[in-house]
Amino acid sequence: MKKFRNILTAILFFAFTLAFLTATIIRKKGTVSYQENRLLKSKPSVCTGAFINGEYVNQLSGYIADHFAGRSRWMNAKSFIETNVGERIVNDVYIADNMLLGIDRGEQSETAQFADTINKFSKTCEGSVFFAAIPSSSGVYDDLLPEYMNIGSEKTQIDGLYSSLDSSVKKIDAYSILRMLNDNYIYYRNDSKWTSYGAYCVYRTVIQKLGFSPIPYDKYTIEHVTGDFRGNLYNKSQYSSIKADMLDIYEYSGGTEITSCVAIDNNGNIRERGLFSKSSINTNDMYRLYLGEPAPIINIKTNLGNGRRLLVIKDDFANCFISFLTQHYSEICVVSPDQLDKNLGEFIDVNDYEQTLFLFGIGNISDDLCFEKILPQ
Repeated sequence: MKKFRNILTAILFFAFTLAFLTATIIRKKGTVSYQENRLLKSKPSVCTGAFINGEYVNQLSGYIADHFAGRSRWMNAKSFIETNVGERIVNDVYIADNMLLGIDRGEQSETAQFADTINKFSKTCEGSVFFAAIPSSSGVYDDLLPEYMNIGSEKTQIDGLYSSLDSSVKKIDAYSILRMLNDNYIYYRNDSKWTSYGAYCVYRTVIQKLGFSPIPYDKYTIEHVTGDFRGNLYNKSQYSSIKADMLDIYEYSGGTEITSCVAIDNNGNIRERGLFSKSSINTNDMYRLYLGEPAPIINIKTNLGNGRRLLVIKDDFANCFISFLTQHYSEICVVSPDQLDKNLGEFIDVNDYEQTLFLFGIGNISDDLCFEKILPQ
């Protein structure tokens, strides 16, 4: 009887394995994981060199891992098991009671070279230079993390960066503002970035540093565009029990209007776009609601006749922040260094702008190569 059970078990296991492999082979292969918001690996091409050095096997392994049958269901099951049986950690994401938080493994951003780049920029730029380093949700809500996970401190990283910047660079303390207001909905539950309200809270201080009075909160009409946003922390963890987030648009009907908004690619091609892209909420990357598809340069003009021009050099944290700035300038040039293939000087003269605002998440400033592109050649 025992021998019969062993044979039956082996047959069932073989049948399951064969069925799983067959389903994996014949199933339609996609190119994008909408759950994870990333491209899936493509089938590797066969060549002698790749076989010899083992690269083909590694590529094939990655391809199979991205395309096996029932992959999304297996990932959801894995997330459920890990958070309900073991520690509440999935792919370096900590599952708190009401939000997801990225875990700092102690690999703090290298800010020295970055600070040197900003200092060089400030010395060659005739206008005033301002810097706002923005903490992630983990930096503001680090008290929700178990003590042994909270290895690094984003506040320490920001302080270190600011101490390395020359006195000519005016530093803006966004951390203290956000920390003080952390009982409010200032960060997404499923993404490491701030909400539009969090951006507004910092805008009030930033715009005063830039020499203007902020628009009062009650002057804005807030449109809740979607309540189904799940961001980068969800993409990593696939943990769906945390409530989805709201993406909002703040509109000031009695204020300045946008007369032109164009994106410029690395070939100098110009394409018109809006400040907001509502069609993006029907894609796998809803956050592109703010500013639309990534572009090296976005130039915004308004009907405000004060002749003031602002250069903003930024990462994704600034995307929902830009709309608040439009109420104070005739023209804003928005630069994304990570999208630049050429030196910034081939597109604009930074001295055409009386003020430059750097706005970056503190965790996004370690790629020094792209920042070199903002310096004059």
